[in-house]
Amino acid sequence: MIDYKTPLADILFALKHGAGADRLGHWDAELASDVLTHAGAMVDGIIAPLDPIGDMEGTRLVDGRAVMPPQFVEAYRQFKEGGWPGLAVDEEYGGQGLPHILASALSEMLSGACITYQMVLSLAHGAMRTLIASGSEAQRKTWVPRLASGDYLATMCLTEPQAGSDLGLARTMATPVDDGSWRISGGKIFISGGDQNLTDGRIMHLVLARTPDAPAGVKGLSLFISPSHLPDGSRNAISVVRLEEKMGMHASPTCQVAFDGAQAEIVGAPGEGLARMFTMMNAERLDVAVQGVGLAEVALQRSLAYATERRQGRAGSGGSGPDPINRHGDVRRMLLTQMALAQGCRAMVMRTLVDLELGESPALMELMTPVCKAFATEAAQETASLAIQIHGGYGFLREYRVEQIARDARITPIYEGTNGIQAATVAGRVIRMDNGAALREFRAEVEGAAAQATPAFAERLMDGLAALDRASAAMLARRDLGLTATSYLRLIGLLAFGAAWSRLEAAADFAPDPGRIRATASFVRDWMLCEIHALAERCEISAELGSLPDNVFEL
Repeated sequence: MIDYKTPLADILFALKHGAGADRLGHWDAELASDVLTHAGAMVDGIIAPLDPIGDMEGTRLVDGRAVMPPQFVEAYRQFKEGGWPGLAVDEEYGGQGLPHILASALSEMLSGACITYQMVLSLAHGAMRTLIASGSEAQRKTWVPRLASGDYLATMCLTEPQAGSDLGLARTMATPVDDGSWRISGGKIFISGGDQNLTDGRIMHLVLARTPDAPAGVKGLSLFISPSHLPDGSRNAISVVRLEEKMGMHASPTCQVAFDGAQAEIVGAPGEGLARMFTMMNAERLDVAVQGVGLAEVALQRSLAYATERRQGRAGSGGSGPDPINRHGDVRRMLLTQMALAQGCRAMVMRTLVDLELGESPALMELMTPVCKAFATEAAQETASLAIQIHGGYGFLREYRVEQIARDARITPIYEGTNGIQAATVAGRVIRMDNGAALREFRAEVEGAAAQATPAFAERLMDGLAALDRASAAMLARRDLGLTATSYLRLIGLLAFGAAWSRLEAAADFAPDPGRIRATASFVRDWMLCEIHALAERCEISAELGSLPDNVFEL
């Protein structure tokens, strides 16, 4: 069925009226439109056709190397020659120096067009931001230009078989040598882009490893750069042990990687690894939220195309039928839900990315990073499931390319920290920081949206804030967060989503389709935001799962 088409007008509308991108001092709306217009043409013409190829052919392990389909290699050559890898990198490092939000908009386009292609490229941006924030001058001057040019791609090597979300259990060892360098030995799993042939295998691995005599737990972890190739052009002692066979994301090489005394250099000082890696981890969590938006968009596009053409039965009492199914009430409910999630998550995530670039609300970013990651990835799951339902039996067939969205999207609530971990982080730490600074800044954001909203939407948002107050008081009083943390996170996400839609509705006259914006905003206000009170009631439940006997959960 249809390839993804960049929703350029919707993206530009969300950037201006949802995200408030003009708050950025170096924002140029005309330039942004020109850049994204060119990006959209490139994505639609070069990247989108890769998606079915990647799903069918996948990536193969040949003689210990990950080999992606040749069409991906050619597409990357054109992507690199266009200067796209360095879009938002400072000019001193060879980039174009444009706002980071434009790179995120491009990332959304790539995610909707071909998520597996986007996934291999995405880690380079987080790696550059990590090096700019934490690397030495020599490391920045050496590695950022290589990544900005596209000559190298990057990985994030955290996970080990015994250390998934609990990084304190990591065993990979880094040993110092006399020349001031280090040697890394150990194994990492689930390494996206752990090897590939887009850059002839040239990769900058960022590795968390433990140094000799380091304390136990996360305080004993340090961060290292371990390149795939040494200065003389020979390969470092890094090898791919296994290429994972996965439910989806078939063309994204997910590798088990072995470091056998691989040469490396430390970033910062011993013991600072996790703190420095958090720059990349948080950047990647927001990029996963962007992936969720792209996947929701392509699910919506295929649903609208099918529902417009497919004729079944009669809609209402008039006419002889068969009518297009987009006239049937239940299908319209599903389509409106998809529209709401795609455009609302776009506005919410983009606003968070703009706030992050402004750097003025750190406590709010601590809250909104996990909220966006969880809410947008759950939205991707829901829109994919609705796309299958709208297609009926055809949705279960590969030919119509919506079941692939469901398979590809299923990893997004898992990687870069599961959504359950995001919920536990918010309920257990973020809302308690600095005497509740995150919640105060969030309340100010929602109140600001309400002040500009229509009266009906403003009333709904203020009612939602009252429910949040009750839920927050209950969460702060709880000892066992396991039952309620996910509901609490979703409550905050729905309220942020509602605020995003109130901004879009207030600017509906400037939308590419004002009628669609107003209809969808009403649906969000009257149908979707009702869930907030049910979520608040769940948070106030006194039951605690920790008190249940262990044998309840044993096989």
